[in-house]
Amino acid sequence: MTDEPLSTRWSFQDFKMFYDAKFGRKKAPQSENGEVPHTAVSNGSSSGMTANGNGYVTDRPAMAIYEQYRNQDRSSTHSNGVLSNGSEEKPQKSLLPPFESVEMRNLAESLSRDIIRGSPDVKWESIKGLENAKRLLKEAVVMPIKYPKYFTGLLSPWKGILLFGPPGTGKTMLAKAVATECNTTFFNISASSVVSKWRGDSEKLVKVLFELARHHAPSTIFLDEIDAIISQRGEARSEHEASRRLKTELLIQMDGLMRTEELVFVLAATNLPWELDAAMLRRLEKRILVPLPEPEARRAMFGELLPSQPDEDELPYDLLVERTEGYSGSDIRLLCKETAMQPLRRLMAVLETRQDVVPDDELPKVGPIRYEDIEAALKNTRPSAHLHAHRYEKFNDDYGSQILE
Repeated sequence: MTDEPLSTRWSFQDFKMFYDAKFGRKKAPQSENGEVPHTAVSNGSSSGMTANGNGYVTDRPAMAIYEQYRNQDRSSTHSNGVLSNGSEEKPQKSLLPPFESVEMRNLAESLSRDIIRGSPDVKWESIKGLENAKRLLKEAVVMPIKYPKYFTGLLSPWKGILLFGPPGTGKTMLAKAVATECNTTFFNISASSVVSKWRGDSEKLVKVLFELARHHAPSTIFLDEIDAIISQRGEARSEHEASRRLKTELLIQMDGLMRTEELVFVLAATNLPWELDAAMLRRLEKRILVPLPEPEARRAMFGELLPSQPDEDELPYDLLVERTEGYSGSDIRLLCKETAMQPLRRLMAVLETRQDVVPDDELPKVGPIRYEDIEAALKNTRPSAHLHAHRYEKFNDDYGSQILE
């Protein structure tokens, strides 16, 4: 007995017609015998819809379209493309592009649940330092989107950008700031989003990802820890066939993206740039070093995380800047947290001596930060990203994008 073909999803217009006919909004087209047809054609094949006696749709794939139509109908009343307030209605873009098969559409739905859509709301000002990296990103991504007239032909924008550097230096923050500044759709992708245990699904997920990005263009695909997805290939390495297919599909999609005029940018971040495949390095045309914070950036971080109080002595920021050479942005945040925890520890020791629980409105105020608190925090918090600093500098000299004055 052969398997029955899988039912495809109804299109929005087909379901709207069924919904209007079911609840008496609009008369549906009838067949010769006067019955309302219960099948519709979508993606070139026939599909069906089932409903129980109360009129509720029981087909799970069609419930999403049902909710979309119901919410859209509740939000505004319209007639011939004009809203009730007299203004013209702006057509709403569909969440998913048309796919050639139900399988690809289902993969797109599962992938859409794992990604972040919309603006991440990260400003350039919230990132301290990294002026060179910001300038290169603005040149590669921000300016082509704001002024597309100038970036045509030979000056077409760079589609692949690699952010590399020690961990905790702000690579993810820079990618989110680019998406916020350009007001693009942000696809936050990790290895778990595009790797599947089923044979052939991983490369299909990669293809669906780029189709979604083109559909929502201008968009930014952020591949975090890309070295886990596309490390170096070679016969001497023990590599699974599925991994090679995934890498090949990603390279093909990247190559196709570079040959089009669509504003879809791929931002990749890694802490191990020397592990990347040479073919991927070629497609990531801009390779930007995100270094450890400089003294000016470290001072700005300390001033924001540990601000001096008006009725207290100013903290020794110069000492903190001098003693934190080689610290990353994450290390500095941990150092400030450990420093602010010292006065609270002294207060907790006093409160623990009391037998009863102090009400919230009677809790004493946390004391000021002392010099010995800073010394204790410096002893307990050590840098975590300074060991391979020379390797990043060498990779930047060999492959990195420099600023030409």
